[in-house]
Amino acid sequence: MTTRIIDATKDHAEFIAWVSLAAARSHLPRGFWDFFIPDERERMTYLTRLAATTTPHPFHHSMFLVAEVDGRPAAGMCGFFEEENGFAVLGSVMPEVDRALGRPPEAGREGMARLGPFMTVTPEHPPRAWIVENVATLPEFRRRGLVARLMDAMLERGVARGAGLSDIGVFIGNDPAQLAYEKAGFRVASEKRNAELERTWGSPGIRLLRREL
Repeated sequence: MTTRIIDATKDHAEFIAWVSLAAARSHLPRGFWDFFIPDERERMTYLTRLAATTTPHPFHHSMFLVAEVDGRPAAGMCGFFEEENGFAVLGSVMPEVDRALGRPPEAGREGMARLGPFMTVTPEHPPRAWIVENVATLPEFRRRGLVARLMDAMLERGVARGAGLSDIGVFIGNDPAQLAYEKAGFRVASEKRNAELERTWGSPGIRLLRREL
């Protein structure tokens, strides 16, 4: 078995779409993208298109590293600075994807309305924090240390970009993920909770973990 960590390319768009969807679900039956776009086929088409836009953002292929096993994409992870390629940029790109796919403007607005409880628990990051997001491994490749290798490479990328600390968020209740991040040197810095999120999503909130680089 040959494993290598590579920069994602536009050719990985469909795999990045899967990673983004799986990571957003975490250990829950549904996540961010399920609530935003209830239709499964439309959702994957949207995420694949989102991964290949002209402008980089947190779900864009250029933000990702991919772990390949024998030439097959097996796991992915992204890293970025919020002030450069964060969720404010994503908000400006999403209408572009809607137009390209022929989705009416109200579809995006209705999708965001369904995300209300989630938006109250999103972590806050200090300037120039290297944010690690969208971590997922195909089921058949789990427990092979791929996430650890991706994390090492992603944190090296952050250091090379001049970051002094790194942040990662985890849904409360996803204990295996939190343990993996703590093994990588992250520690709980804060958490946000929302009763409506727990009722509708199944998790009381999100913990922010942080480590120095």
